[in-house]
Amino acid sequence: MAAKRTADLIPLCHPLPISHAAVTLTVGDASVEILAEVATAAQTGVEMEALTAASVAALTVYDMAKAVDKAMTFEVELVEKVKQ
Repeated sequence: MAAKRTADLIPLCHPLPISHAAVTLTVGDASVEILAEVATAAQTGVEMEALTAASVAALTVYDMAKAVDKAMTFEVELVEKVKQ
């Protein structure tokens, strides 16, 4: 849902017709890896939509687990940008 709302959340981002959005969480012993993938048929990138989806997913995990680990942190990075 966050990927679809990027234009509402980030100033100067225009709405895009998203053809695919998926968020995958992999839980480790002391970590959660979040992978967000977004695609569009439009002639533009969707990295902001993927970064927004990953960020909101990380904030959700943080909110649910903050009582368990008060020192928890998270970081978001763009791993790959594929132009089709």
